[in-house]
Amino acid sequence: MRTALVIGTGLIGTSAALALSQRGVTVHLADPDPEQARTAAALGAGTDEAPDGPVDLAVVAAPPAYVADVLADAMSRGAARGYLDVASVKGGPRRELEARGLDLAAYIGTHPMSGREKSGPLAATGDLFEGRPWVLTPTRDTDTEVLNLALELVSHCRAVPVVMDADAHDRAVALVSHMPHLVSSLVAARLEHAEEAAVRLCGQGIRDVTRIAASDPRMWIDILSANPGPVADLLTDVAADLEETVRALRALQSSDDHKRREGAGGIEDVLRRGNAGQVRVPGKHGSAPRVYEVVAVLIDDQPGQLARIFADAGMAGVNIEDVRIEHATGQQAGLVQLMVEPKAAPVLSAALRERGWAIRQ
Repeated sequence: MRTALVIGTGLIGTSAALALSQRGVTVHLADPDPEQARTAAALGAGTDEAPDGPVDLAVVAAPPAYVADVLADAMSRGAARGYLDVASVKGGPRRELEARGLDLAAYIGTHPMSGREKSGPLAATGDLFEGRPWVLTPTRDTDTEVLNLALELVSHCRAVPVVMDADAHDRAVALVSHMPHLVSSLVAARLEHAEEAAVRLCGQGIRDVTRIAASDPRMWIDILSANPGPVADLLTDVAADLEETVRALRALQSSDDHKRREGAGGIEDVLRRGNAGQVRVPGKHGSAPRVYEVVAVLIDDQPGQLARIFADAGMAGVNIEDVRIEHATGQQAGLVQLMVEPKAAPVLSAALRERGWAIRQ
């Protein structure tokens, strides 16, 4: 691939354009908002000048509701040898294109499984997709050259290609992305009118649960409007679980020992099911989940503290697999949780103590 046209210069489109430009591909940028395309160009994602002729690959990074229109327009102009979109829903756009009678041999639907709570070109990074799954949904009609161009794009973005049926993809993202986003928003909504004294007690748990609720509502209306059925089906199941959980909690309030035991059993059941589901979440780089030991280090909220910890861990020959930070309420201090291989935990703890760090047991 030598040339590409990215139509839509938001977070995903600009991030893909940055990755392609960094790999030497000449990228042309287009957007309904010319200012947004100019911003992406100024970031080094490509040029906002139109190409002289057909490019090798057109990447449509439009909201799901507009993907078919944008693709149909690009195809009618002969803008590229191959076309793909990066929308988070795959079945609907393809059926719309089929209904228009377009030859879809030159098209493949794709979806990079990566993003951020922020949107727009200024939130984009060239490494946004690194190590992340990138779903490809070819059909029997998909031209081999177009599939190869899509695979080349995924490679340039350092993502991991995953081939799926379009409708199976839509059911999968409803489960792992769309439904959880709504649940996160429902939890966060409980905080809107909560007493300030209660909100000030928020810790890392509530931050984890509500993090994705900070996303742009307009963008999510577009996404959910394109995949409402599978999401509604999942929320129906969640609602049934919630109803059972409420009944179990009410039973725990009873003065009847039998009812309290039943209530405790109901709560234990949902918690154990949660345990069973959580361990299926893939680990680093999509690999099988791993169990790490946590080395908890108390730090002051001052510049350079994290850099010192990582440097000291490196000197001890220990690789930090993951890290989390809990900030102390009302204090300029925090707790850094370093996730390491179990056999490395005592080595790291001893090394950090030796270098003056306070380790919490």
